[in-house]
Amino acid sequence: MSTSRIRPDHNLTARMTLTIFMIGALYVGVMAALIASGINAGAVIVIALIVLFCQYWFSDRIALYAMHGRVVTPEEAPELHGVVDRLCALADMPKPKVAIADTDIPNAFATGRSPNRAVVCATSGILRRLDTDELEGVLSHELSHVAHRDVAVMTVASFLGVAAGLVTRFMFYSEMFGGFGGGNRNNNNQDNTAMMAFAVMMVSMVVYALSFLLTRALSRYRELAADRSGAILTGRPSSLASALQKVTGDMARIPTNDLRHAEPFNAFFFTPALAQGFSISSLFATHPPLSKRLEQLAKISAELGQPVA
Repeated sequence: MSTSRIRPDHNLTARMTLTIFMIGALYVGVMAALIASGINAGAVIVIALIVLFCQYWFSDRIALYAMHGRVVTPEEAPELHGVVDRLCALADMPKPKVAIADTDIPNAFATGRSPNRAVVCATSGILRRLDTDELEGVLSHELSHVAHRDVAVMTVASFLGVAAGLVTRFMFYSEMFGGFGGGNRNNNNQDNTAMMAFAVMMVSMVVYALSFLLTRALSRYRELAADRSGAILTGRPSSLASALQKVTGDMARIPTNDLRHAEPFNAFFFTPALAQGFSISSLFATHPPLSKRLEQLAKISAELGQPVA
């Protein structure tokens, strides 16, 4: 994305770097534990890499299929294409595919392994609710994700969690179906093997939980970075703030069942779809609180010399 229009946020960059460093430290620790326990760590890594490669390589198709989105032509959606064309020209970046998901949930998302293979999707619900300036603010946020290669960043960051999850399942099913020992081993050796397997499984579960939380933190930082980049790109932070407030408010009018169906895809969305009451997404948020996002946008308005609403 055009660096002349987007200034780096050094605080966010420092926090993201620290998070990735912590994930890397966990990775080294879990690999050392696997090697020490005698488990074939190479097999776990290969399987995890295959899973993440598929997730990365086919991310655009997976997201569109999950949200029932379809790619549209400029003739089918001239206003949506017009907004994307203007933003891509302003950002000096390749135009992604443009799609619409036929759902009343007001949201948008972008995915794809690179700017040349990206897709930006808006729901019919958000197209109906936002004016042109607000829609431009939302799509500038999504194009920032594309330009920053956030799909690649989050895929790499989630590698350790996938590997630890595979280890946990591997150890669990190995013990369930007879463990690593055979009938030729004595009881002491079998007990030691069982204790080692149990210890590795517990460590893997803890590592998975820590990796999950760190990845969620990284996701929240990326959302703040996309808000900032998108707001500076358009020069209208207030439009993005208005869209955030409008989408979040209208989300309360969406049927709870629809929101719960969409919750697994919150990491993709412009703003999370949260059902009322207890929600896993509310405990492990992929996005920062609305108040924090609005506070940042107010600061950007002040930086640009614009009145703060």
